Amino acid sequence: MPSETVTCDVLIVGGGPAGLATAQTLAPHARVLVVHQDREIGRPVRTSGGTFVDDMEALGVPPHLYNTINTLDIRSDNARSLHHLTRRKLAVLDITATYQWLADDARAAGATILTGTKFITTHETAEGYESEIRALGAKDTQTVRSRYIVDASGTPHAVLTALGIDTRPERTGVGIEREFEIISAPKDRAVLFVGGDVRAGYGWIFPAPNNHIRIGVGIIQPDHDISPREVYDTVVTPEFLRAHDLELGPLVQTNAGVIPSVPYAPTLLHGNVIRVGDTANFATPTVGEGIRFAIKYGRVLGAALADTLATGRRTPLERYERECRKAFGKNYRIGFAANRRIATYDAAQWDKSVARIARLNEDEVLDLIRSEFPLRSLARTIVRQGMWKASRVIRTRLAKPQL
Repeated sequence: MPSETVTCDVLIVGGGPAGLATAQTLAPHARVLVVHQDREIGRPVRTSGGTFVDDMEALGVPPHLYNTINTLDIRSDNARSLHHLTRRKLAVLDITATYQWLADDARAAGATILTGTKFITTHETAEGYESEIRALGAKDTQTVRSRYIVDASGTPHAVLTALGIDTRPERTGVGIEREFEIISAPKDRAVLFVGGDVRAGYGWIFPAPNNHIRIGVGIIQPDHDISPREVYDTVVTPEFLRAHDLELGPLVQTNAGVIPSVPYAPTLLHGNVIRVGDTANFATPTVGEGIRFAIKYGRVLGAALADTLATGRRTPLERYERECRKAFGKNYRIGFAANRRIATYDAAQWDKSVARIARLNEDEVLDLIRSEFPLRSLARTIVRQGMWKASRVIRTRLAKPQL
């Protein structure tokens, strides 16, 4: 039975980067409640933290929260693509500290954040929504009455599922990662590895802040029924560590996560329930990174909600939906087509693919990783590499009506 009732303007379900960024921007203008089921913001870690320095600078993320990467090394069984980054550098975040930085800013702006609190269900009322939440270990629930709900719960789609609007995506990227202290390793080199035993997905080696390094693998399910833990244990051997010049110290923690691996869905507004972050499938279809999108478009949503609450008009929210559609629609169609194709690659196909990537320049390889496909860059790549079959696929994708 509900034990008490809380009233707010906006209930945000999920205290990851998207929910916290929304709260940070919205809280000075409205009563905001964030509910987060984990006992601590940023723990357990559910992402590898790979991103880009220029995005972090633009978003105001303090540089001590990320490690700068100057070299990207992509390897398959018999091919290698080595890229020295001179302008567009990669970054690896301290995930826990970054999320807690976002949470501190959201609290300072006036948001209330309840950790260790699970969203149970919700239903629509004449005034908005009435939701049930429960603190971990508690018997009774609390009722939250709100005018709006932001579903930032990630892959579970908790609010959308409770209202029967959508369900948890069936196709997902599932990853496991182990984080170690470093005894000896290149601290400004990131590695992506494919082929052989990881042909069902890909793996990574990411040097992180605090003298840590993360080694992980991710696969697409249900395309493949093998578990990422089995793949990890098969791949990460003493021989593997020697091949990558790694001498590891103690295991710090094991991280695991799930992200949607489905086409971009352009509808983000469902009445007064709004998607953001992984719930909106903002993770890139090529390598599954999306923290930069979660923060950026969480802030865009927060500003739009503030305007809507102040004016009573839905136009700002509709603008948020259009801005996301413009940012993700075309690029995600192309990236997801590539995702579906490479999920079936065998070792020989990966060797050919990595050899092709080795012929790309810095901008082209980073556009590929970022799932950004500017037409001029695509044309240059197609002409230079003679990828005529690929060009037909891309032209077909671009000829489809915009989402």
